[in-house]
Amino acid sequence: MFGDPRFLRRRNLTPRLYHRRVTIPPRRPSRHTAISDAALELAARGGNHAVTHTGIDVHLGLPKGSTSYYFRTRHALVSAAIARLTDRSRADFAALFDDTTGTPSSPADLIARYIERLLTVRRTDVLARYALATDARLEPESAEALAGCMFSITAATDLVRELGAPDPGTAGHDLVTLLEGILFDRTHGLRAHTSSGPGTAWVDGIRSSVGLWLDALCAQQ
Repeated sequence: MFGDPRFLRRRNLTPRLYHRRVTIPPRRPSRHTAISDAALELAARGGNHAVTHTGIDVHLGLPKGSTSYYFRTRHALVSAAIARLTDRSRADFAALFDDTTGTPSSPADLIARYIERLLTVRRTDVLARYALATDARLEPESAEALAGCMFSITAATDLVRELGAPDPGTAGHDLVTLLEGILFDRTHGLRAHTSSGPGTAWVDGIRSSVGLWLDALCAQQ
Protein backbone atom coordinates (compact mmCIF):
# COMPACT_ATOMS: atom_id res chain seq x y z
CA MET A 1 0.00 0.00 0.00
CA PHE A 2 2.20 2.82 1.29
CA GLY A 3 5.63 3.44 -0.07
CA ASP A 4 4.73 2.86 -3.73
CA PRO A 5 8.06 3.62 -5.47
CA ARG A 6 6.19 5.22 -8.38
CA PHE A 7 6.13 8.55 -6.57
CA LEU A 8 9.94 8.50 -6.38
CA ARG A 9 10.07 8.47 -10.18
CA ARG A 10 7.27 10.96 -10.78
CA ARG A 11 9.70 13.85 -10.50
CA ASN A 12 10.84 13.10 -14.05
CA LEU A 13 7.42 12.42 -15.57
CA THR A 14 5.70 14.83 -17.89
CA PRO A 15 2.15 15.91 -17.00
CA ARG A 16 -0.55 13.41 -17.83
CA LEU A 17 -3.01 14.01 -20.63
CA TYR A 18 -6.60 13.55 -19.57
CA HIS A 19 -9.49 12.71 -21.81
CA ARG A 20 -12.90 14.23 -21.31
CA ARG A 21 -14.44 12.83 -18.15
CA VAL A 22 -17.46 10.63 -18.49
CA THR A 23 -19.75 10.39 -15.50
CA ILE A 24 -20.53 6.77 -14.64
CA PRO A 25 -23.26 6.07 -12.10
CA PRO A 26 -21.84 4.26 -9.03
CA ARG A 27 -22.65 0.58 -8.85
CA ARG A 28 -24.36 -0.88 -5.83
CA PRO A 29 -22.02 -3.06 -3.80
CA SER A 30 -22.45 -6.79 -4.23
CA ARG A 31 -24.09 -8.78 -1.46
CA HIS A 32 -20.69 -10.29 -0.61
CA THR A 33 -19.20 -6.81 -0.25
CA ALA A 34 -22.12 -5.49 1.79
CA ILE A 35 -21.85 -8.42 4.20
CA SER A 36 -18.08 -8.00 4.53
CA ASP A 37 -18.52 -4.28 5.23
CA ALA A 38 -21.17 -5.05 7.83
CA ALA A 39 -18.85 -7.55 9.53
CA LEU A 40 -16.20 -4.83 9.82
CA GLU A 41 -18.68 -2.32 11.21
CA LEU A 42 -19.95 -4.76 13.83
CA ALA A 43 -16.40 -5.78 14.81
CA ALA A 44 -15.37 -2.15 15.22
CA ARG A 45 -18.39 -1.33 17.40
CA GLY A 46 -18.77 -4.48 19.45
CA GLY A 47 -15.63 -6.58 19.14
CA ASN A 48 -15.19 -9.93 17.44
CA HIS A 49 -18.10 -11.52 19.31
CA ALA A 50 -20.47 -9.08 17.61
CA VAL A 51 -19.65 -10.60 14.22
CA THR A 52 -22.32 -13.27 13.76
CA HIS A 53 -24.39 -14.38 10.80
CA THR A 54 -27.60 -13.37 12.56
CA GLY A 55 -26.15 -10.04 13.65
CA ILE A 56 -25.23 -9.17 10.09
CA ASP A 57 -28.69 -10.17 8.82
CA VAL A 58 -30.23 -7.81 11.36
CA HIS A 59 -27.71 -5.03 10.69
CA LEU A 60 -28.40 -5.10 6.95
CA GLY A 61 -32.12 -5.80 7.24
CA LEU A 62 -31.78 -9.10 5.38
CA PRO A 63 -34.01 -12.15 5.72
CA LYS A 64 -32.78 -14.56 8.36
CA GLY A 65 -30.20 -16.93 6.95
CA SER A 66 -29.03 -14.63 4.17
CA THR A 67 -25.49 -14.23 5.50
CA SER A 68 -25.20 -17.98 6.06
CA TYR A 69 -26.17 -18.54 2.43
CA TYR A 70 -23.14 -16.53 1.26
CA PHE A 71 -20.71 -17.49 4.03
CA ARG A 72 -21.42 -20.89 5.52
CA THR A 73 -18.92 -20.73 8.37
CA ARG A 74 -17.56 -18.07 10.69
CA HIS A 75 -14.10 -18.68 9.26
CA ALA A 76 -15.38 -17.87 5.77
CA LEU A 77 -17.06 -14.72 7.09
CA VAL A 78 -13.96 -13.48 8.93
CA SER A 79 -11.75 -14.29 5.94
CA ALA A 80 -14.03 -12.24 3.68
CA ALA A 81 -13.88 -9.31 6.12
CA ILE A 82 -10.08 -9.44 6.18
CA ALA A 83 -9.94 -9.57 2.39
CA ARG A 84 -12.21 -6.54 2.30
CA LEU A 85 -9.84 -4.67 4.63
CA THR A 86 -6.98 -5.40 2.25
CA ASP A 87 -8.98 -4.19 -0.77
CA ARG A 88 -9.95 -0.99 1.04
CA SER A 89 -6.35 -0.27 2.00
CA ARG A 90 -5.03 -0.78 -1.51
CA ALA A 91 -7.73 1.40 -3.02
CA ASP A 92 -7.25 4.09 -0.37
CA PHE A 93 -3.52 4.35 -0.87
CA ALA A 94 -3.89 4.33 -4.66
CA ALA A 95 -6.39 7.19 -4.43
CA LEU A 96 -4.10 9.10 -2.06
CA PHE A 97 -1.16 8.64 -4.41
CA ASP A 98 -3.15 9.69 -7.48
CA ASP A 99 -4.38 12.77 -5.61
CA THR A 100 -0.80 13.97 -5.19
CA THR A 101 -0.36 16.56 -7.93
CA GLY A 102 2.28 19.17 -8.65
CA THR A 103 5.36 18.66 -6.53
CA PRO A 104 5.49 14.98 -5.47
CA SER A 105 5.20 14.32 -1.78
CA SER A 106 8.14 12.95 0.14
CA PRO A 107 7.90 9.31 1.30
CA ALA A 108 7.41 10.46 4.91
CA ASP A 109 4.64 12.86 3.94
CA LEU A 110 2.74 10.30 1.89
CA ILE A 111 3.00 7.70 4.65
CA ALA A 112 1.91 10.26 7.29
CA ARG A 113 -1.15 11.18 5.23
CA TYR A 114 -2.03 7.51 4.80
CA ILE A 115 -1.80 6.91 8.55
CA GLU A 116 -3.88 10.03 9.17
CA ARG A 117 -6.63 8.54 7.01
CA LEU A 118 -6.41 5.25 8.89
CA LEU A 119 -6.89 7.12 12.16
CA THR A 120 -9.78 9.30 10.93
CA VAL A 121 -11.96 8.35 7.96
CA ARG A 122 -10.88 4.70 8.17
CA ARG A 123 -10.94 4.38 11.95
CA THR A 124 -13.65 1.72 11.68
CA ASP A 125 -11.29 -0.44 9.62
CA VAL A 126 -8.51 -0.07 12.18
CA LEU A 127 -10.75 -0.94 15.12
CA ALA A 128 -12.18 -3.90 13.22
CA ARG A 129 -8.70 -5.17 12.45
CA TYR A 130 -7.73 -5.21 16.12
CA ALA A 131 -11.05 -6.80 17.06
CA LEU A 132 -10.65 -9.62 14.53
CA ALA A 133 -7.13 -10.44 15.67
CA THR A 134 -8.45 -12.93 18.24
CA ASP A 135 -10.24 -14.91 15.51
CA ALA A 136 -7.38 -14.62 13.04
CA ARG A 137 -4.71 -15.96 15.39
CA LEU A 138 -6.52 -19.31 15.45
CA GLU A 139 -6.02 -19.66 11.68
CA PRO A 140 -2.45 -19.14 10.37
CA GLU A 141 -3.69 -18.10 6.92
CA SER A 142 -6.10 -15.54 8.38
CA ALA A 143 -3.47 -14.27 10.79
CA GLU A 144 -1.03 -13.64 7.96
CA ALA A 145 -3.68 -11.90 5.84
CA LEU A 146 -4.76 -9.67 8.74
CA ALA A 147 -1.14 -8.78 9.56
CA GLY A 148 -0.57 -7.52 6.03
CA CYS A 149 -3.93 -5.94 5.27
CA MET A 150 -2.89 -2.33 5.96
CA PHE A 151 0.89 -2.21 5.52
CA SER A 152 2.77 -4.12 2.85
CA ILE A 153 6.19 -5.58 3.64
CA THR A 154 6.88 -5.86 -0.09
CA ALA A 155 6.06 -2.20 -0.73
CA ALA A 156 8.05 -1.10 2.33
CA THR A 157 11.06 -3.11 1.16
CA ASP A 158 10.81 -1.64 -2.34
CA LEU A 159 10.66 1.86 -0.85
CA VAL A 160 13.73 1.57 1.36
CA ARG A 161 15.63 -0.14 -1.46
CA GLU A 162 14.87 2.87 -3.69
CA LEU A 163 16.08 5.13 -0.89
CA GLY A 164 19.37 3.26 -0.66
CA ALA A 165 18.97 1.11 2.46
CA PRO A 166 21.98 -1.22 2.83
CA ASP A 167 19.71 -4.07 3.99
CA PRO A 168 16.28 -3.51 2.37
CA GLY A 169 14.75 -6.72 3.73
CA THR A 170 15.41 -5.85 7.37
CA ALA A 171 14.73 -2.14 6.88
CA GLY A 172 11.37 -2.85 5.21
CA HIS A 173 10.24 -4.98 8.15
CA ASP A 174 11.51 -2.38 10.62
CA LEU A 175 9.56 0.37 8.83
CA VAL A 176 6.34 -1.61 9.05
CA THR A 177 7.02 -2.27 12.74
CA LEU A 178 7.32 1.48 13.31
CA LEU A 179 4.07 2.21 11.49
CA GLU A 180 2.20 -0.52 13.33
CA GLY A 181 3.42 1.03 16.58
CA ILE A 182 2.27 4.51 15.58
CA LEU A 183 -1.13 3.17 14.58
CA PHE A 184 -1.63 1.26 17.83
CA ASP A 185 -0.31 4.10 19.99
CA ARG A 186 -2.80 6.55 18.52
CA THR A 187 -5.66 4.06 18.67
CA HIS A 188 -5.23 2.31 22.02
CA GLY A 189 -1.93 3.56 23.47
CA LEU A 190 -0.91 6.61 25.48
CA ARG A 191 -1.26 9.09 22.63
CA ALA A 192 -4.85 7.99 22.13
CA HIS A 193 -5.58 9.52 25.55
CA THR A 194 -3.02 12.29 25.94
CA SER A 195 -2.52 13.90 22.54
CA SER A 196 -4.78 16.36 20.76
CA GLY A 197 -7.06 15.18 17.98
CA PRO A 198 -6.26 15.05 14.26
CA GLY A 199 -4.82 18.22 12.81
CA THR A 200 -1.77 19.73 11.18
CA ALA A 201 0.43 19.27 14.25
CA TRP A 202 -0.74 15.67 14.52
CA VAL A 203 0.28 14.84 10.96
CA ASP A 204 3.51 16.81 11.31
CA GLY A 205 4.47 14.66 14.29
CA ILE A 206 3.88 11.44 12.36
CA ARG A 207 5.75 12.80 9.34
CA SER A 208 8.71 13.76 11.52
CA SER A 209 8.89 10.33 13.18
CA VAL A 210 8.66 8.50 9.87
CA GLY A 211 11.22 10.80 8.24
CA LEU A 212 13.75 10.30 11.01
CA TRP A 213 13.20 6.55 10.92
CA LEU A 214 13.64 6.41 7.14
CA ASP A 215 16.88 8.40 7.42
CA ALA A 216 18.18 5.99 10.05
CA LEU A 217 17.12 2.86 8.15
CA CYS A 218 18.57 4.05 4.87
CA ALA A 219 21.85 5.48 6.18
CA GLN A 220 24.75 3.96 4.32
CA GLN A 221 27.04 1.88 6.49
